[in-house]
Amino acid sequence: MRRIPLSRRSHIIGFQPLPTGTAEHESALERDFVTLTSFLDPHAVITAQPITITFQVGATTRRYTPDYSVAWSDGRREIIEVKYLSDLRANQERFKARFAAMEDWARARGATFRVATEREIRGCALENAKRLLPLRTATFDPDIGQSVLSAVRRLPAPTFADVMTAVPADRPSVLATLWCLLARGTLYVDLSLPITPSSIIGLP
Repeated sequence: MRRIPLSRRSHIIGFQPLPTGTAEHESALERDFVTLTSFLDPHAVITAQPITITFQVGATTRRYTPDYSVAWSDGRREIIEVKYLSDLRANQERFKARFAAMEDWARARGATFRVATEREIRGCALENAKRLLPLRTATFDPDIGQSVLSAVRRLPAPTFADVMTAVPADRPSVLATLWCLLARGTLYVDLSLPITPSSIIGLP
């Protein structure tokens, strides 16, 4: 089992149970990366510290272990380093060789390498994921669910408010069903924006 040192900058350590297993995180930013990735693709396999490579810097042999590999359900495989922007800027020269070696290693194996920072990880999509993930396994009235789906198919560019008005059921139940269907991916909404009554809902 991977041992997590207590000296990392955030001191937030833990494990996230996922449909495909358990992913470990050593920082708040890593935790947020796992949350967002598992929401965007519930079937993605997220593996912490998946490999260690060696590379040369002059006459010196060095080692590098990236934070995660992600095997996406569409067949893509990524190797990902999660870093705060401040760390990248402060250690740009030190990271340059290891990242270049990791890019070469990944490319030779049909994968890609990238660095994910708070700029890509944190935002509306993450906040929406945090709100929706707990609802992914929540139950709802299947009859209301069918009525919601029928309304989305029937209405032109339906919004949250449109669907709630169109479905003949009490508003709290319709709203709860909408959230559950979004959480399960049965309905689509632009997660890069805040979800409001005027958000447009569609079918994936």
